[in-house]
Amino acid sequence: MKIQHSLIWILLLILTSSYYLGYTPLLITLIYFVASLISYYLYAKDKKAAKNDTWRVSENTLHLSALLFGWPGAIIAQLRLRHKTKKVKFRIVFWLTLIMNISLLMWIHTPQGLHKNRDIFNNLDFFMVTQLGDNEVIVVMLDLTNFRPAPF
Repeated sequence: MKIQHSLIWILLLILTSSYYLGYTPLLITLIYFVASLISYYLYAKDKKAAKNDTWRVSENTLHLSALLFGWPGAIIAQLRLRHKTKKVKFRIVFWLTLIMNISLLMWIHTPQGLHKNRDIFNNLDFFMVTQLGDNEVIVVMLDLTNFRPAPF
């Protein structure tokens, strides 16, 4: 198995454990999933454009999508589509975005990061309830932003 696949499996394990231990709400996992789908789509669109010699997705856009939690989808796209795997400069910047994203995830698991993370999601909950009312969509969003009580 390639190291890139291992990173995705490790991320899934971390996100599952993080939710179970009360460090992150389920919304974080959902964000990674949606961002990964978007990243994969952007890579596929760029690959098709490269083949057809049409307008391309900028490398900055691809890097931004990886940085904003889409790196698992970017890795899968790179491997499945064999796209952006040979350009050294691109690969270096990609791995830097991945390291920055993982660093943020690690910081969330520090006492300061956990406190800040909880503040952000409490403020988001407050905003949703006060501005958008109380309906089924808000109830689902509130469930996704809730932290699981720590098991200890």
